Amino acid sequence: MSVSRDKILVVDDQRAVCYSLKRFLSSEGFHVETAISGEEALKKIESLRPDVVIMDVRMPELGGLEALAMIKESHSKVQVIMMTAYSTTEKAIEAMKLGAYDYLVKPFDNDELLRLIKDALRTRAMMEAVVSFDEWEESVSGEKIIGKSQEMLDIYKQLGRIAPTDASVLILGESGTGKELIARAVYHHSNRSNKPFLTINCAAIPEQLLESELFGYERGAFTGADFKRLGKFEQCSGGTIFLDEIGDMPLSIQAKLLRVLQDGRFQRLGGSETIETDVRIIAATNKNLESMVEENTFREDLYFRINVVAVRVPSLRERREDIRELVHYFIQKYNRVFKKEIKGLTSDTLKRLEEYSWPGNVRELENAVQKAMVLCKSDYLSIKCCEGLSMRAAENPSANLAEAVKNLAVLAFENGSNAIFQDLISRIERELIRKALDQTRGNQVQASRLLGISRNTLRKKLNIDG
Repeated sequence: MSVSRDKILVVDDQRAVCYSLKRFLSSEGFHVETAISGEEALKKIESLRPDVVIMDVRMPELGGLEALAMIKESHSKVQVIMMTAYSTTEKAIEAMKLGAYDYLVKPFDNDELLRLIKDALRTRAMMEAVVSFDEWEESVSGEKIIGKSQEMLDIYKQLGRIAPTDASVLILGESGTGKELIARAVYHHSNRSNKPFLTINCAAIPEQLLESELFGYERGAFTGADFKRLGKFEQCSGGTIFLDEIGDMPLSIQAKLLRVLQDGRFQRLGGSETIETDVRIIAATNKNLESMVEENTFREDLYFRINVVAVRVPSLRERREDIRELVHYFIQKYNRVFKKEIKGLTSDTLKRLEEYSWPGNVRELENAVQKAMVLCKSDYLSIKCCEGLSMRAAENPSANLAEAVKNLAVLAFENGSNAIFQDLISRIERELIRKALDQTRGNQVQASRLLGISRNTLRKKLNIDG
């Protein structure tokens, strides 16, 4: 059973429907109120301030569409799910164009309703909780991008310049670095912040479903398509779409996305009508798209279209000086969640955290702090609180590498060469290239990606070495 106390307003002129939905959703832990008319709904919205409204399309006097338009005008970030009979699905389509989050055809399955509510709540949370990044900008109810390293300061400057524009943004970085937070910061500080913000994870949706999710479909487009449905690009017109893990998008869908970026037009699956839309696209990936372009697994023309502005989010090991501030931020966050009063962490614990390589980046650090706080019985996080976590300083490959480089430098000087610098660099380059080619079975594209250099650079170095 959910422990959420998110507020839901059910609006239907049939009292039996209101009663049934209130009983079910209350049993799932939601705070539920009902209204039997559009007029009553508008009054209750002002006092209840619901997170989600579930409303019937057809009601006497003030109908669902009229009420929806008035709700979105005064409370643009409230998510509205429309209910409709099979015979009125065209009105539901119109509701989507007016800003409804989605719609359900009666009779519907309770599990489907719950899924939609949870998705709508996540969307509302992303739209409502402002992500701040300026150190002077306090976000009371939102989230904050943490870090004062030079890498993060450069990102803040970049965000300040690109957010107010409509330029497409490509966010690059390893998993767990906070790419979604960066995307939301761009949205919240843009001129579209009062319009929809929808997220699509291209890696999480099967190929056959991703196209219909993005572009919608006509009735009869495929088995089970019993009525027309709008896609995210039509639903989000005027707003912002965040395409997470765009490197996993199939080539067939990349072609349709390219057309949207070029002229703002597309066709629903199984349809011939050309739909126009106005969306800003923010994309993110942890993959090397340049190498994918060379391998013909990502369209070059699409890459240039989404890469108008690129934001590279550094890994946590590249900004270790931010770990202290991040830990304190997470301690404050989970003090509120766990109702604890942990004041900070000991110096040896901080040293341990700073020495670890954090392959899962900020997400892994947050998880480690959360677990440590559950185990902690003192005012400060100590090494003992971190016992049992997978993080161990002895397993730090970065520290081992630094030690190996020091030893290599000592050996180079002991060797007494007249060209120590060039000789050592050449030896290291040859060994790195040999190792990369071994691991990729001679695939130069994959080897260059592994090394973090272009394929042309790799070829030049192979030619030099003969």
